[in-house]
Amino acid sequence: MQPMEAAYVVLSIALVVVGLALVGLAMRAYQQTERRSMLLLTVGFSFVVAAAVATTFSAFLTDFSQSRLLLTVNYAVTTLGYVFIVLSVRT
Repeated sequence: MQPMEAAYVVLSIALVVVGLALVGLAMRAYQQTERRSMLLLTVGFSFVVAAAVATTFSAFLTDFSQSRLLLTVNYAVTTLGYVFIVLSVRT
């Protein structure tokens, strides 16, 4: 594994750990309050984390050969996550 690939993995793991912490906090807030906004927040952060995980795995599975497709799918799923996050603030 090249140094840049190792850095990519480390940063991806960090993003997933912090993202899952946010998902957990949002889920706990939803369970305590039953507010729809907390559920939307949980879904939004889940999409963002899922995009990061899927992109990292896909990048290594394809040997980084389909970067345009990977980035496009990543941006689409991440954007969907951010839409839910924005909806959670607006509700």
